[in-house]
Amino acid sequence: MESTKIKPEAKDAMTGGEPDNSDDSQRPPRSPSGRSQSGSAPLQPADSGKPGYFHIYKKGQGYWTRMGTVAGVALVGILTANFLYSEFDGFSVGSKMSSFLKHIHLQEPRGGYLLVVIFTLIYAATAYWLMNKPPNVDFLIATDSEMKKVNWTTKKELIGSTKVVIWFMFIMALLLFMYDLFFQLVFYLLGVLKTPPFFLGH
Repeated sequence: MESTKIKPEAKDAMTGGEPDNSDDSQRPPRSPSGRSQSGSAPLQPADSGKPGYFHIYKKGQGYWTRMGTVAGVALVGILTANFLYSEFDGFSVGSKMSSFLKHIHLQEPRGGYLLVVIFTLIYAATAYWLMNKPPNVDFLIATDSEMKKVNWTTKKELIGSTKVVIWFMFIMALLLFMYDLFFQLVFYLLGVLKTPPFFLGH
């Protein structure tokens, strides 16, 4: 039994009417790329700009080179702070400076403490800024990656090399000692030296 259903196009042709585009008219127009123009793409978060001062650039990379740099910078800072504290009296020499410090109650040792605190804050902020700059951080990370490529000697090779160095030092010391005795004897025989070598006696 043939189907009695009539397609919309055939129905329109039989009735002489226009094709029913009501469904198409309700659909939003499509862009050439195939996406609907009515729906907008999801908004991307706006760029917040440069990271903050306390943001660590490439955190977690180059750990050991960064820690070594921090240790070295801290050691220099401690030594400098100790020098400033110990030399505070020399910095405050002078009647005007001494009277001014006494007037504001910053004579020794409070003045030295304050100077160390101010230096520590400025030094720490400057060191952090320099060590967190992208070029410096990239250099430390590259150094750390190159250090990981180094083939370290084994314990056996290290002991053998140490023995060679120690024996070489003893042999060179003995040779230099013999040369010294020889030239001492020569200069004594020539009359340049008045004291004879120890093996000739007095």
